[in-house]
Amino acid sequence: MHIAILGATSQIAKDLIVAFSKQDNHELVLFARRPEIVMQWLASVGLSGQYAVKDFDAFSTDAHFDAILNFVGVGDPAQAAAMGASIFDVTLKYDQLALSYLEQHPLCRYIFLSSGAAYGSSFEVAVDENTKATVAINNLQPQEWYAVAKLHAECRHRSHPEWPIIDIRVFNYFSRTQDISARFLITDILRAIRDKTVLKTSSDYIVRDFIHPSDFFQLVIALLTSPATNAVVDCYSKAPIDKPTLLATMQDKYGLQYETIATAIAINATGSKPHYYSRNTRTADFGYLPSMTSLEGLIEEMNAILLVDKLNHTDFSPVTEV
Repeated sequence: MHIAILGATSQIAKDLIVAFSKQDNHELVLFARRPEIVMQWLASVGLSGQYAVKDFDAFSTDAHFDAILNFVGVGDPAQAAAMGASIFDVTLKYDQLALSYLEQHPLCRYIFLSSGAAYGSSFEVAVDENTKATVAINNLQPQEWYAVAKLHAECRHRSHPEWPIIDIRVFNYFSRTQDISARFLITDILRAIRDKTVLKTSSDYIVRDFIHPSDFFQLVIALLTSPATNAVVDCYSKAPIDKPTLLATMQDKYGLQYETIATAIAINATGSKPHYYSRNTRTADFGYLPSMTSLEGLIEEMNAILLVDKLNHTDFSPVTEV
């Protein structure tokens, strides 16, 4: 397939590009605001010259693409908070770029990276196929702007049932390429292990579901090769993980030191989410079958990160080598 990747500097996009590179039946064109950054990254992972890299201004309806994958956005909650209301304009601008292409090429598949946040800010229980999105329309808070931007995009896509558009709602994703300076619980844990410091974390009970890069790639391939349709799917692993189990495992496996405190200190740029995961398994209809649980995926990727850190800093050693 001839595939356009919009937002090629995204972490998930880069992981997907590397996965695509291991197959020889896909031709990618990578679009980004800073093409030079993408070219530098390609060189760093041994893919220099393998794919065309272009500025967004070079995206044209005259080109031929079998599919467009849109990864434009932010993955770091601190960045989401910093963007503020501009998240609406950014999301719309690049979504319209793809939709304009579909107007001229209605058979082109379009995959849009949405978010579990599109359900709204209430996750007292896990969502499922019957969950309704909730928006505090009379009291919309800044931490809800990201979610509303994604919801608006999904609504635009459903308004064109004649086009093969699939939105993928990502809840939690983690890979060895993660920027560990980002403000997520899992990266806070990694820094505490690496620096041998005490992690201070809230006593709130939360449940998360981390999809592994290999499972995400499997999902994308399943969507691209299934009969064309207009739909939305939720990401999920073989099993989610709750915070107490995660902390206990990190303590046992890597010697994590932590203490719980009453006041939350994490950045909740998209709101507090006690049970941020989905039981909606519609992706199985497309042939998706996750191979890893959240914990299995986290351990595999964390082992890779900590091994690199050990090689670069000989004074660091995880408690258990795997």
